[in-house]
Amino acid sequence: MKTKSFAFWLLLLPVLVALLMVIIVPFLYGIYYSFTNWNGDTSQVPDFVGFDNYINLLSDDTFKNALWFTFKYSIAAVFIINIIGLGLALLVTSRIKSRNFLRTIFFMPNLIGGLILGFIWQFIFTKVFASIGEAIGSEWLQGWLSDTTTGFWGMVILSTWQMAGYIMIIYIAYLENVPADLLEAAEIDGANAWQRFKNITFPLVAPAFTVSMFLTLSGAFKIYDQNLSLTNGGPGNSTKMVAMDIVDTAFKMNLMGSAQAKAVIFFLIVTAISLIQVYYNKKREVEM
Repeated sequence: MKTKSFAFWLLLLPVLVALLMVIIVPFLYGIYYSFTNWNGDTSQVPDFVGFDNYINLLSDDTFKNALWFTFKYSIAAVFIINIIGLGLALLVTSRIKSRNFLRTIFFMPNLIGGLILGFIWQFIFTKVFASIGEAIGSEWLQGWLSDTTTGFWGMVILSTWQMAGYIMIIYIAYLENVPADLLEAAEIDGANAWQRFKNITFPLVAPAFTVSMFLTLSGAFKIYDQNLSLTNGGPGNSTKMVAMDIVDTAFKMNLMGSAQAKAVIFFLIVTAISLIQVYYNKKREVEM
């Protein structure tokens, strides 16, 4: 047992060292710098300013607007991605002949990098939509990324197109484990398709909702590259998300201490929301 224990920790040591150096130590340094006026100059020792950076966030309208926009976007993206992902999973687990081909097609957008994906959809919104709008005489399709509302939905559409196929895979794993005899017995008893889904399939795939909502929620809050390449926060920073605001504060304004304070607050918010979501969904699993 001692030999196995030593071998276990020896093999685990590189992972623990990497975790310590890449995540834990930078995280602790970030908390420290959030209490200083560090401007990124490593040759100077930053001055300790206490909670000034955190207090200044109360009057930072750009940060508050970015936080509110990110919150709205995350709620919309989480619900739409999970609904479409579940719908796609139900489609490709049905008896259609092309289900394996469709699984590949639906998953492929997730393989495209965020920056490239943003530029692709930027071309679609600014060129394709504008051309269609001119052809049919619709102003609504023109200037999609120059308006806050349509820019918001542009971000939601982009994220849904990218993530729905990935979330579909998670739902497929649970849907294929639903006992077929239960569904057949319900069908024999006269239950229609909706009743079978509501009373049998949905409760049995409840754990998939916990996993999928956690992944989409945490991913939606942390989105940056798609926001950068699609709208770059415009018009007038109205579509800027928190991750972009933190990066701009750190590297454009050289206010590293303030950026770290924003990052700490953002970390606490995302952690709290994620834990509440997991707790609520786990509770729902037990009730079902």
